[in-house]
Amino acid sequence: MTVPLSILDLATIGKGQTAAESFAGSVAMAQSAEELGYRRVWYAEHHNMSSIASSATSVLIAHVAAHTESIRLGAGGVMLPNHSPLTIAEQFGTLETLHPGRIDLGLGRAPGSDQNTMRALRRDPSSADTFPQDVLELQGYLSGPSRIQGVEATPGKGTNVPLYILGSSLFGARLAAQLGLPYAFASHFAPNALQDAVAIYRREFKPSEQLEAPHVIAGANVIAADSAPEAQEMFRATLRARVSLFFGGGREFTDDEADMILDSPQGQHVSQMMKYSAVGTPDVVLEYLDGFAKHADADELIVAHQSTGTLGRLRSVELLAEAAGLVRA
Repeated sequence: MTVPLSILDLATIGKGQTAAESFAGSVAMAQSAEELGYRRVWYAEHHNMSSIASSATSVLIAHVAAHTESIRLGAGGVMLPNHSPLTIAEQFGTLETLHPGRIDLGLGRAPGSDQNTMRALRRDPSSADTFPQDVLELQGYLSGPSRIQGVEATPGKGTNVPLYILGSSLFGARLAAQLGLPYAFASHFAPNALQDAVAIYRREFKPSEQLEAPHVIAGANVIAADSAPEAQEMFRATLRARVSLFFGGGREFTDDEADMILDSPQGQHVSQMMKYSAVGTPDVVLEYLDGFAKHADADELIVAHQSTGTLGRLRSVELLAEAAGLVRA
């Protein structure tokens, strides 16, 4: 690979699996990633999704950090409008204090949930409007000086936890450029604006204390398997799981039902979301990702290993690392 590889762990709860089993899988994935030479593992904040276990993102990071030694861990990301900047500063300041030099904080402004869940979170729909100001307030708590007179984050102050702006639109690209922060584009599920957003970010970037030059992280889906048919079968199972997630309303579709929906216009949207997916044997996946890194003009790739089963994801992590020539710890 011409760029470093990182992992986005979606903390998937597979069919017939419990959240506890999902967490055990996340620990195993991070331990494998650490040994194999991946740069970092991130976890995303989602709510009211029965197949995703990373809702309490900072708690999951703490658990995984306690079971690993050196790999960077972080949020990819925390949906900042769901929280007060001080609370997030305290949480990630605590993580950095416990695990120095290993914690990242990616920030998004999307709700990570539906309208009813937003109300359950006590979130004001207009809170996204203050996202730029909230990022600056959070940065002040972590790196100083505080923007709220007389208020400091303890722990947090002076920890200098690095911030990343996450996005899937031009808004995030411009904000990351203006603030001089790294930019991570969610092309693993929202591919359409990738190249335009990256071009704007690089063109408008202003150096900051955290970052002298632009740094782009682009997301891609990966299913690496020992055979092409096995990889394609796992990819189809992943698409079916997406159908249940987005259209099921709490119920599981049979494979035949899911395939019918995938063949419909609504289902085509699910396939389009996973436009950037590397599926196949390790050599095929590596060739795809190398081309994708150039296509995205990325400095780093963060890959979501998408098999519906834990063992399949762990095998994908291993196969990609070996094909990419990552250096074992």
